[in-house]
This record gives sequence, C-alpha cells and structure tokens, in this order.
Amino acid sequence: MILIFLGPPGAGKGTQAQRIVEKFGIPQLSTGDMLREAVAAGTEIGKKAKAVMDTGNLVSDEIVAGIVSERLDQLDCKPGFLLDGFPRTLVQAEMLDSILAEKKRELDVVLELKVDEEALVFRLNNRIAETIAAGNEVRADDNEETFRHRLSVYHEQTAPLIPFYEKKGLLKEVNGMASIEDVSDQIHTLFAELENA
Repeated sequence: MILIFLGPPGAGKGTQAQRIVEKFGIPQLSTGDMLREAVAAGTEIGKKAKAVMDTGNLVSDEIVAGIVSERLDQLDCKPGFLLDGFPRTLVQAEMLDSILAEKKRELDVVLELKVDEEALVFRLNNRIAETIAAGNEVRADDNEETFRHRLSVYHEQTAPLIPFYEKKGLLKEVNGMASIEDVSDQIHTLFAELENA
C-alpha cells in the first residue's frame, strides 16, 4: 500500500498515520525525518541538503525529491509506505510521479481528511484555554494567528493537490471530524475496498 495523506494542519493526519504504520507495518516517510537521516548518513544528497540547511534556507524541491527517491530504495519500503509532508505542491506531485514511474511503482490512494476549519480553530482555542487553566505553558506557535497562517499556506500550496489526484481517480475522502476511532474505521474500510477492487 502506497499512500499520501492530505488535509489542513490539525486535521489529525499524524494520529492516523501512526495507526496505519502500526496496523500495516509500513513506514511513515516524513520529509523532515528523511532530511535529517540523509544528512546524518552523509549521503551525496544529504551533503547537499546540509549545505543549504546550514545557511538557514529551505531545501529545494530537487533535493527533497532526491532524498525521497533514495529513501524509497530501502528494504522497509518494499511492502509500501505512507508519505507525510511530500508532496506539498503540484511541482512536487509531478516529481513524485516521475520517481514512482522510474521505480515501477504506483500510488494506491490519496486520503483527504475533510474537516471543518472553524471547528479546528475552536478546538485549538479550547486546548489553549485548558492548558492555561491547568497552569501549563502554551507553546509559542500554538495560537490562532499562527494556525490561520498555516491554514492559508495549506490552501495556497497544498490544496491544489486535491483536484490533481481527483483527476487521476486516486483521491478518497474521509470525514476527519469524526472520533479518532471512527476515522480509523473509515480508513480501514477504504483499504479493504481497494484490496478487493
């Protein structure tokens, strides 16, 4: 099973990704982790990434795609994998198509966690209030302004992937507003349908 998760920040992608990793025994490939691993391993592409990261700049699409490509050759990716944080843009989605075609592999499904964004903002504000009430410190980036900015970046850069994958017939919607258990059940039902298709 090769899949991608789409959905705005706070939609629960991380939680569901963990559950898929545990249930299906496939790795979750996070671009941040892959970058750090490639840098630590000192691979060619890792050295290029390190040079860029050391200057404080964002790593180019080409470097990220190279790191993803390198990672997909590892043994644990044979049965499948879940991509997290890649592709983020249409350019990266096209790069991923090329990488998979070159490796004679293909995407099985793109899961979009559909959520009510105002409800996410409400949840965030509740969480902040509970944290303060409990006498704990609120993370600096845990505020409505930062969250709304992340939402707008998602709409600008990543949301265009939804029609892109819909046209390919790969997009499946999941109600991300349901309970964690219900969302997991929806995903497992979808997987069972794909396997029997």
